[in-house]
Amino acid sequence: MRQLSITLLLIFLSLIGFGTPSYSAIKGGVNYSIPIDYSKLSETELTLKAEKYFQEAKKLPDEEIDENMTNALMLYTILQKMDNDNIEYCVRLGILYDKLDKDRYAKGNFSRAISINHARPEPYFYFGEFYYRRESYGKALKYYKKAYARGYENDYTLLCKLGDIYEKFGDSRVALNYLTLAYEQNPTEELATQIQRLKNFDATNKEFYSDSRIQSKELYD
Repeated sequence: MRQLSITLLLIFLSLIGFGTPSYSAIKGGVNYSIPIDYSKLSETELTLKAEKYFQEAKKLPDEEIDENMTNALMLYTILQKMDNDNIEYCVRLGILYDKLDKDRYAKGNFSRAISINHARPEPYFYFGEFYYRRESYGKALKYYKKAYARGYENDYTLLCKLGDIYEKFGDSRVALNYLTLAYEQNPTEELATQIQRLKNFDATNKEFYSDSRIQSKELYD
C-alpha cells in the first residue's frame, strides 16, 4: 500500500504544476519526467478511492488543504489522464480547485467538461456555483439557466440559487416561481420565510404602482 501511495504521488507530481512548493512538479530547477504505464493502474479502484477522498475534501473550509484534498486531487488528475473524455473527472477537479480558489484550474476543468459534451447539465451547474461563490451573479445565472435547460429543472439547490439571484436582481415574481418549486420539494421554514417576504414585497409594489397610476390619471384629467 505504501509503495502504491508513493507511486501515485510521483505520477501526480509529473502531471501537475500547482504553483506552490507543495504541489509543483519542478523541484530545485529540475523538471521531473516520469514514464507512466497506465495499464498497470485499475481505473475502477482509483475511482472508488478518489470518490472517498473527494467527499471528505468537500467538507473542508474553503482554501484549506489536508490529506483528503491532496489525495483527491492526485487521484482525479491521474484518472483524467487515463480517460481524457470523462466529464465526471473534469467536474470533480473543477470543484476541488474552486474550493482552493485556484480559479484558472477550476474554470479550465469546467470548460473542458462542457466541450466534451454540451448537453450535460453538471458542468454548467458547477460553473454557476463557481461564479455564485464569487458573487458574480450575472455569470452564475447564465450557467445556472443552462443547467436548468439541460435537465436540472427539478434540482432543489439550483432552484434555490435561481430564486436567490432573481431576488437580488429585484425580480420578485420570477424569484417566487423558482422558490415555490423548491419549496414543493423541501418545505423548509427558511424557504417559507423567504417566499412570504417576496410575496409581501410584490404586493407592496403592486399597491405602489396602482397608486402611482391613479395619481397620474388625476393630474391629467
